[in-house]
Amino acid sequence: MAECLFCAIVAGEIPATTVLETDRILAFRDINPQAPTHVLVIPKEHYPTVAALAAADAGLLGEMITAAHRVAADEGVSETGYRVVFNTGPRAGQTVFHVHGHVLGGRLLAWPPG
Repeated sequence: MAECLFCAIVAGEIPATTVLETDRILAFRDINPQAPTHVLVIPKEHYPTVAALAAADAGLLGEMITAAHRVAADEGVSETGYRVVFNTGPRAGQTVFHVHGHVLGGRLLAWPPG
């Protein structure tokens, strides 16, 4: 999709700091990190939401979760704890409509925040 920020990153048109790449997955550092570890995990193929991806290719969604855990392990937060967050839809805070999981860790991630 020509207007999709993450599709442009996948295409190499916009630079990103890649931390993991497979044939179908790309993981890169968030430019506005909310925790010491904040990595976005995306499928290279465009799906607007996690719901759309789950309906179309549950196997790819599984690959995203596997990649998220691998990122957490590589970043050194898998043993202390990490969070994987999928914001789905505008009311949930999704601002880029290319499905992406946020891998967050490296600090206490208490809920509710504050």
